[in-house]
Amino acid sequence: MTSDKLYHLPVMLHECLDGLNIRPDGVYVDVTFGGGGHSKAILERLGEKGKLYAFDQDPDAKQNSLSITDARFTFIETNFRNIKKFLRLYGVKKVDGILADFGISSHQIDEPSRGFSTRFDGDLDMRMNQKAEISAHTVVNEYSEAQLHKILGMYGEIKNARTLANALCSARMNASINTTGQLKAILEQYAPKFKEFKYFAQVFQAIRIEVNQELEVIQEFLTQTPDLLRDTESRLCVMTFHSLEDRLVKNYFKAGNFTGELDRDIVFGTVTKPLESITRKPIEASPDELSSNGRSRSAKLRIATLSS
Repeated sequence: MTSDKLYHLPVMLHECLDGLNIRPDGVYVDVTFGGGGHSKAILERLGEKGKLYAFDQDPDAKQNSLSITDARFTFIETNFRNIKKFLRLYGVKKVDGILADFGISSHQIDEPSRGFSTRFDGDLDMRMNQKAEISAHTVVNEYSEAQLHKILGMYGEIKNARTLANALCSARMNASINTTGQLKAILEQYAPKFKEFKYFAQVFQAIRIEVNQELEVIQEFLTQTPDLLRDTESRLCVMTFHSLEDRLVKNYFKAGNFTGELDRDIVFGTVTKPLESITRKPIEASPDELSSNGRSRSAKLRIATLSS
């Protein structure tokens, strides 16, 4: 299967569409447009009066959006952390459903120049918004040893994070680390035997999360969603691809905060939270999808609505 086809192969498409509980005349938001697979499928279920707004900051996604000429569709070129502000610029205060797919697109991964992949040699970039000032090059070459230790341990869950942070700082004193290949050459010396690929992936994940402020963005986004959902029939569908993301979504759905601690009324013991999860456990990809789309392997879909 070509990378182009993978770009347009959305994960758990039918589960997402069913989860959105689409009303033909409703207003929907796809906050991670990417290749447009989810958005196109949502449009197919909407009636003439339905509306779909799609967000993405990636220039490739903007280019993909040009293939949709449907009058019911509006593409908004910005990070989805700005969802509330930008929807209001379009006169939208309430919506019937929001879909978020936090996965990195296969196109981004398979494009060497973007620097996301451990499989190719390319510039140390990893910016989803290519206008952003901080890149992977900035993180690897300019962050202090303490900062590197923190992000490698927190975002990559690297067991020898302190040692690796020291090694990176030592290496860059001799020459700047400019490419993913140069970075991997350093990592190879500290990766557990027979677990090199996993180690590379963990380090790349940590740097990517830092570059794009991914966890902060998710938190900002989630806290805005209760004000946007129209009623208890409206749906928020969120798909995550690693435990750090999923923990934030799980805790917010459960408790209305990111620690997961329930805020109980002192007198009645009732829990105050803005959203109510309608999936007891996260939905995972079917065996058929797992066999045909490797990206779905780590995906978890959680669905919530407004608390009644």
